[in-house]
Amino acid sequence: MAQDGPQTGLQLRSIIKTGGELELSLVDMPMPTPTEDEVVIRVQATPINPSDLGLLLGAADMTTAQASTVSGKPVVTAKVSDAGMRAMAARLDQSMPVGNEGAGVVVAAGASPAARALLGKLVAVVGGAMYAQYRCIKAADCLPLPSGATAADGASCFVNPLTSLGMVETMRREGHSALVHTAAASNLGQMLNKICLKDGVGLVNIVRSAEQEKLLRDIGAVHVVNSTAPSFMDDLTRAVAATGATIAFDAIGGGKLAGQILTCMEVAANMNAKTYSRYGSTVHKQVYIYGSLDTRPTELVRSFGMAWGVGGWLLFPFLQKIGPEATQRLRDRVVAELKTTFASHYTRVVSLHEALQLDNIAAYAKRATGEKFLIDPSRDG
Repeated sequence: MAQDGPQTGLQLRSIIKTGGELELSLVDMPMPTPTEDEVVIRVQATPINPSDLGLLLGAADMTTAQASTVSGKPVVTAKVSDAGMRAMAARLDQSMPVGNEGAGVVVAAGASPAARALLGKLVAVVGGAMYAQYRCIKAADCLPLPSGATAADGASCFVNPLTSLGMVETMRREGHSALVHTAAASNLGQMLNKICLKDGVGLVNIVRSAEQEKLLRDIGAVHVVNSTAPSFMDDLTRAVAATGATIAFDAIGGGKLAGQILTCMEVAANMNAKTYSRYGSTVHKQVYIYGSLDTRPTELVRSFGMAWGVGGWLLFPFLQKIGPEATQRLRDRVVAELKTTFASHYTRVVSLHEALQLDNIAAYAKRATGEKFLIDPSRDG
């Protein structure tokens, strides 16, 4: 980077203090200097994903949020309950950078050929600390974007695309042939629909409104069921029977939905049973919880026999499990279909300063389906 370039760059930080308070702020960080195999990226686009909100907001009650200004920079504080403080014990009094993924231009590079080859290139990265004007990261962790792509195109090309591909990959590796997905009208859900349509995989989409149902049907979804409809259980059973889905990925987490899915899978499996078994069907039914849109406990009413499982599923442990070769294959598909299958849509683009405005926090903290924020740190000057 040029000697007369900026000496510092803004970074969004989150800290939960032992006094029971969340504090969000913008901090001037020294301009990073890349080592031999590293590059410095000027971040131009980084999304606010549900997975980011857990670190950004922690267990704070954002209805108590208050805004102030310190040295010309915004500061937001909010109260954390006693129960929330117990859950946050491992991160107390640690100022933490936020932001899983993003994209931008490489403005400085170390001496290695791999790093130098990226100078001036538009790249996407996943590695944390992306809610910042500059990010230093290993050249090997950068994904060069194709000609004609923008930073906004590449900002979300890791978490949602690789998660949706990972779900289908998990389905195949565990011997299932079709799947169920909840909160299915999300950006991730729309990507999953496109993958399944292209790959000929049966998919049952669970949504929460008629508007979300229409959105998915408009992009070609075949099986869409509304969890708020009086006929939900019958609708879900018919869709599961039609597809043969025996694995589900649940973004909701809390409440009865995971158990309802298993129950409908059991009913569908028994439709063609030749003999009765008091232990239920021998077909294994699996629900993986990968999100917490509902923070209540998961309720299971065991009406689905004995061949079932409920567990957690996270992207990065999955990628570690399948190894670098299989992971690269998934990444290559994301790049090839960046503007089609894996296109993301944003309802609002904000600067780092604007990301700390209370009205914006209230909007993205809702985790509402169909509302996705993008931060453009380059707007901060």
